[in-house]
Amino acid sequence: MKKASNAIIMYSMSKKVLIIGIAGQDGSYLAELLLSKGYEVHGLERESGDEKKYWRIRHILDKLIVHTGDVSDYKTVKELVIKIKPSEIYHLATKHDLPNSLENYLSIKAINLDSTYFLLSAIKEFSPDSKFFFASSSKVFGNPSISPQNEETAFKPNSLYGISKVAASALVKMYREKEGTFACSGILYTHESPRRDPDFLSRKVTLGATQIKSGTKDELKVGDLNAKRDWGYAGDYVEAMWLMLQQDKPEDFVIGSGEIHTVQELIEVAFGVLDLDWRKYVTVDPEFVRPPEDVEQRADISKAKKVLDWSPKVGFKELVQMMVKKDYQDTQ
Repeated sequence: MKKASNAIIMYSMSKKVLIIGIAGQDGSYLAELLLSKGYEVHGLERESGDEKKYWRIRHILDKLIVHTGDVSDYKTVKELVIKIKPSEIYHLATKHDLPNSLENYLSIKAINLDSTYFLLSAIKEFSPDSKFFFASSSKVFGNPSISPQNEETAFKPNSLYGISKVAASALVKMYREKEGTFACSGILYTHESPRRDPDFLSRKVTLGATQIKSGTKDELKVGDLNAKRDWGYAGDYVEAMWLMLQQDKPEDFVIGSGEIHTVQELIEVAFGVLDLDWRKYVTVDPEFVRPPEDVEQRADISKAKKVLDWSPKVGFKELVQMMVKKDYQDTQ
């Protein structure tokens, strides 16, 4: 466990928060936001012995209290909730889809579903005043019947990941309605940043462009150039998470940009930052092409605008430019 500096411990009378998955993209931005608001910030990360996993929070690590343990282990969760008695808990840890297998199913179930139940159960028993945020996903809509999607759109998950998020969201709703827990789900659309993992499409493109510019790579392989996504900035989305827990009553919210852009647009902006003609370097690899969606996934953020007074500050082009500039800077 990494301990905070004495300066942080001294103001332990301030609000305490627990971020599950604090070393991830969203966790790092949320930790920065809450530190700026005077919170005592605790985080939980799985113990791995690899200090490199803290690269996103290294610049603020001395201001955090990071605990190690398994969020899908009830004993770990219970002891943390009892010890910290946090005012707010943000459950950002997640397990994405891999090949459909029993091993993958069990892992997704443990991280996305079981852990949510354990956290809600521990709140009910040991810290009933704690407010709880669950990071759901637009994947709960699967192949939706309508676009854009809002809080009333029917869930139609078509992946193990989407199914696990639907089930966990149902737990959140149950605890909110039957147990009186202040519990919310944020239905988050795709959100990116310079801290995105390199195996996601956005970073694959921005890293590929910078590697081509620096001469360490000569080709970028992608899937369908016409595939569409609702892309936003992670730093904006964590603000929405925080705002959800500052309301008088708990509610679920769709959080996205409300805009649709194609993979080709992403590539055009990324390569344009570096004065490269993307058509000379980008090839379509059938291996990466997914079946086309019948209805586009696009967020209707009307409720978030009205209730939370929230809307994205960073636009699509600015986001991609930010990512490319950081990746290029890191290659120099």
